[in-house]
Amino acid sequence: MKEEREIRALITLLDDENSEIFNNVRNKLIEYGNEVVPDLEAAWEESFNPLIQQRIEDIVNQIQFDYVLHALENWSKGEKHDLLEGWLILTKYQYPDLEEKKLRAQIERIRKDAWIEINDEQTALEKIKVLNHILFGIHGFSGNSTNYHAPGNNFLNNLLESKKGNAVSISTFYIIVAAQLGIPVYGVNLPEHFILAYKDESAVSMLFNLRNEERILFYINPLNKGSVFSRREIDVFVKRLNLEYNAQYYEPCDNNEVLKLLILNLIRAYKEDGRKEKCDELKQLLDILNGKR
Repeated sequence: MKEEREIRALITLLDDENSEIFNNVRNKLIEYGNEVVPDLEAAWEESFNPLIQQRIEDIVNQIQFDYVLHALENWSKGEKHDLLEGWLILTKYQYPDLEEKKLRAQIERIRKDAWIEINDEQTALEKIKVLNHILFGIHGFSGNSTNYHAPGNNFLNNLLESKKGNAVSISTFYIIVAAQLGIPVYGVNLPEHFILAYKDESAVSMLFNLRNEERILFYINPLNKGSVFSRREIDVFVKRLNLEYNAQYYEPCDNNEVLKLLILNLIRAYKEDGRKEKCDELKQLLDILNGKR
C-alpha cells in the first residue's frame, strides 16, 4: 500500500515545471520498473495535458528499454545462450507487450508437424528434406522480396505472422526449430549472406577428433527453400567477392553471434530510416553481446 501511495504521489508531480523535481520524480518511477507501467498508462489515458503524456511516454519507454538491457545482459552472462530466449528478448525491444506464450505455442505446433515425419532411421539429408517441406512447403516461410531490409523482418512475432523475413531471421528460426528436433544445424556468417551448416555430431566424428570445418556434412540456404549445397559453392562465392580464406565463412557461429547479426540488421535498417535514437539504443544492446558492458 505504501508503494501504491508513493507511485500515485509521484505521478501527480509529472507536470511540475521545476526540472530538478521532475528529474527526481522520473528517476524514482524508473526505479520501480515494469510494475509501475500500468499506473503510468492509466494516467496517460486520464490526462489531457500533452506535456504529461509526453513525459509518461518517455518514462515508460525508458523502463521497457532498461528491462531489455538487463534481460539481454543476463542472457549474455548465462551458460545456455538459448537462441529462442535471446530472440524473444530482442523482439521485446520493439514489442514490449509481446505475448511470449502465444509465440512459443506457434513454434511448438510447427515443431510437432516436423517431428511426426522425422525418425532416427533417416539420413541427415532426409531429415533436412522433411524440415524444408514443413517450413517452406506447408507453413510457407520465405524471403521478404518486396521489403527485404525492413526492420520488422528481424523480429520473431513479425516473422511468425507474415511468414516472411530476411536471411538472418529465417535462418535463426530454422536453427531454433531444428534444435528442438535434435537436428544439429547452425548458422554460418558468410559475407553478404547468412547460411546454415549441418554438423556431424555423431560419436564417430567425435572419436576422430575432427575440426569444426571437417565435421560439416553440407550447407543449407534458407532463402532458397532450404536448398542444400557443398563447400565448393562457398569457395566459388568467396572467390567471386575477391576475399581471402577465412574459417568463419565455413564454420558454425554461436548463438551470441546470430543475435548480433539480427541487431546489426536493425541498426542498418533504422539508419536508413533516419532513426538515430533507435540506432543508439541498439548499439547499447550490441555492446552487451560484445562484452563491453
